[in-house]
Amino acid sequence: MSQLTPQFASQFTLYSRSYCHLCEDMLAALQALAPAGQPFEVDVIDVDADPALVERFDELVPVLYGRLDAPELCHYFLDEAAVRQYLAGWTGPREAAPPSTRSAG
Repeated sequence: MSQLTPQFASQFTLYSRSYCHLCEDMLAALQALAPAGQPFEVDVIDVDADPALVERFDELVPVLYGRLDAPELCHYFLDEAAVRQYLAGWTGPREAAPPSTRSAG
């Protein structure tokens, strides 16, 4: 039995720049975590193409986000534990079983 995950579970945004070896390293490390045959979708954004992004991320790149409305997962180096935790959260951690509805007697 296979478990389906939401499409957005494997989407990431990587704020990067073209001459950044740390950015290339983070992208490669992230892609290495993807399950066989199911590569992650990574939107790589060049911060140098937008002055507002340079102001926000300049010395922090690479910066990795899972969801743009959530805190960053990591910067400079891939935090494998944070990425795995993000993915586990989207694959549906088991919820507590509802209280028993059996009646006594």
